[in-house]
This record gives sequence, C-alpha cells and structure tokens, in this order.
Amino acid sequence: MTKTEFPGPAVRAGLTLAAVAVVQFTVSLDLSVVNVGLPAIAAALGFGPVGLTWVIHAYALTFGGLLLLGGKLADRYGRKRVLLVGLAVFGIASLAGGFAADPGQLVAARAAQGIGAAAAAPAALALLTATFPGGRERVRAFGVWSATNAAGGALGVLIGGVLTEYAGWRWVMLVSAPMAAVALVLARRGVATEPPPVRGSRPDVLGAVLVTAGMTTLVFGVVRTEQYGWASPVTLITLAVAVALLAAFVHIERTTTRDPVVRLGLLANRAVAGANLYNLLLGAAMASAFYFVSLYLQRVLGTGPALAGLQFLPFALGVVAGSVLAVKLGYRIAARTLMAGGGLLAAAGFAWFGFLSADGSFLADVLGPSMVTSAGFGLCLGPVVSVATAGAAPEDSGAASGLLAASRQIGASLGLAALGTAAHGYGASPVAGYAFGLTLGAVLFAAAVALALTVVPGSAPAGRAGR
Repeated sequence: MTKTEFPGPAVRAGLTLAAVAVVQFTVSLDLSVVNVGLPAIAAALGFGPVGLTWVIHAYALTFGGLLLLGGKLADRYGRKRVLLVGLAVFGIASLAGGFAADPGQLVAARAAQGIGAAAAAPAALALLTATFPGGRERVRAFGVWSATNAAGGALGVLIGGVLTEYAGWRWVMLVSAPMAAVALVLARRGVATEPPPVRGSRPDVLGAVLVTAGMTTLVFGVVRTEQYGWASPVTLITLAVAVALLAAFVHIERTTTRDPVVRLGLLANRAVAGANLYNLLLGAAMASAFYFVSLYLQRVLGTGPALAGLQFLPFALGVVAGSVLAVKLGYRIAARTLMAGGGLLAAAGFAWFGFLSADGSFLADVLGPSMVTSAGFGLCLGPVVSVATAGAAPEDSGAASGLLAASRQIGASLGLAALGTAAHGYGASPVAGYAFGLTLGAVLFAAAVALALTVVPGSAPAGRAGR
C-alpha cells in the first residue's frame, strides 16, 4: 500500500478539522436556511399557517431533544462511527426533503435531519476535542470551529434567500446533501479509527428515554408559545411535564448502577456548568438577533429575501474576524477573559441595535451594530467551547459536547420565544418591539459576562500552558 493511503498524524489532524468544520457549518446552516423560503414552501405544498411552523420546529425538536443521547452514543460506540451514521442520515433526509410532495413528507424529512444532526454534531466536537487536547493547536482548531459554526447560521439566511428566489425552494433542502457527503468523505479518510470503546456496565436505557423525552417536551413547549401563550394551560402543563421528566432523569442518574447518560460529576464541574450557562444565554441572545433584524430589514426597510440575506453577510464576516482575533489572543489571554471581553462587545452591539427607528436605513441602523455584535460573538464562541470540553474527562467528551450543543439549542428556543413575546406587545409600533427585544439581548449578554467572571474558573493562556 502507498503512503497516501495512510495519512500521517498532521494530515489526519487537518482532515479531522476540515470534516468537523464542514459538519458544524452544515448543521448551523440548516437551522436558518429554510426561514426565508417558508412562504414559497407554503404555496408549493399547501401548508397552513400553523403547519408551516413545523418545518422549523421538526428540526429543532429532534435536534435539541436527542443531542445528549447523541453525545453518549459517541462515547459508548465510537465517535467516528456515530459521526458517519449521523452524516448519512442527515444527507439522505436532505434529499428526501428536496423531493417532498406534501407537507407530511417535508416535516418528516426535517425531523430526520434533526436526528442525523444530533448524532453528528456532538460526535464531531468530541473528535475535535480528542484530536487537539491542548496548546496552540487547540486554540486554532476551536477558532476554525467557531467561525464555521456562526458563519453557517448567518450565511444560511443568505443562501436560503438566493436559492429560493433564483433556483426554487427545493434547493433549500437539497443544498445540505452534498455538504454532508463532503464531510462524510473527509471523516472516512481523515479521522483515525478508534480502538473499541471500553464498555463497563450496561447502558442506562431508562435515563436515555427520560432525558430525550424531557428535552423534546421542553423544546416543544417553548416553540409552541407563539400559538399558546406562556400563561396558557397548554404551555404550563407541557413545561411541567418536561420539568418532571428531567427531574426523574436526574434521580435515575444519581441512583443507577448502569452506565449513565451524563455523569452528574460532569454537571458539578465549575468549568462545564459555567460554560454551559454562558452558552445558553449566548444562544438565546443570538437567535433573537437574527429574528428581529430579519423582520426589520424585510418589514420596515422593505428589503427582498435575497437582498436581506446578503445584508447578513457582514455579520458572518464579523464573526470570522472575531474568531481569528480569539485565536491570536488565546495564546496570551485566558479563555475566561476572552469570554468576558467578547460578551461585553456583543452586549454593546445589542444596545446599539436598541436604537432602531422606523425611518432608519441599513447603513445607519444595521451595519454598524452587526459588526460590533458579530465580532464579540466570534471572540467568545471558541473559548466557551474550549472551556466546556476541557473540563470533561476523555471518556465523557461526547456527553460534554452534546450537553454544550443542547444548551445552545435550548437557549435559542427559549430566547426566541421569550424575547419574541416580550417584544410583541411592547410600544406603539413593531419597530419599538424589535428594538426592545434587541435591548433585552444586551441584558442577556451582560448576564453571561457576569457568569464568566464569577463561575468559570481561571486558567493559563494556551501559550503559557503549552510551554
């Protein structure tokens, strides 16, 4: 066999990073790519107003509900194996969605995409953690990961708008299939085959069922608040059931003699707990930013779907710039300090967004705050992931990765529902509501900064740690 059949460690590390970056970009893209195309999808397949929301919710429910289970499966059965299976499911589901002939088929395809993403995302992040355990290489790897993660969400709006307007809504679904295929090839080629995981006691099946049901019910209750208010019996009962299921899960994890889904010692770790709480607040603020700014561009400034997507491009570039800066500063500055600094910068950008006006413009009201917010977001995204995964033992890296992804997804669902409700009835005009919702985003980031400074433990910068 030739040498090219067996890449060296450096080549393997590069291919692993490339595969993980493509996975994260694709998963993030699918959270936002369909939003702009919803009206065209409704017209083509005959969705009703309520049913159309399930094109979004089906993905969010399965993705958010299964992330912890996906991370545990990666720890138990091998990260590479779970990554490849997740990518295959995701790619096939994307093709099925592109050829859907009725609403039920499209919603089912979106749910299947969420299942694939819930397996692939934590497995990919766990592989990144294992491949780059520390030092400068870890800072650079998480900088690349954070840039592709945020760029996928921001560019999803642009790609969705362009595809819907010029190629048709089906390509909004089909575009994810080739990206999943590329990631699958890179992972098969570049990711080293792991030794069989050491399996101790039998898996905690009851805990897996409880946490999956609890998280799915929680996301379900939150996303339906646009149909049923927060104080409605439907919402209160749904959230109470979710809390009961998650409380039962914690009890099972404390008492089980089987291999737990999440070791409670992981949740007691200050680095893991602080980073996940920070990540939840970050997800809540950023999801609301995309939502309110998109509404402002299209409903107030009268921007079309394709142009509105294009106007999110500076946001993506700002995230990349912030991520590059985090890599350079990460060699000399502790991750906790970068989390606090990035959070303060993002909070300032959200506060600037709070001055939106009905007679504003893209240049005056959107571009400036977008650049400030996105730079702060990029600055803190890599460090928070590094802190959360560094605080976990190697055998828990998949669970820690799933927990981190779940905290972001739950934060996004909670933030969008809560801030959307708060903005809906605020002021005499929709613009006043958008501005108020974005101002609340600044409050969330300020709270995240307080968490970073008080809960997250300090650590040596990567440069000093490497030496």
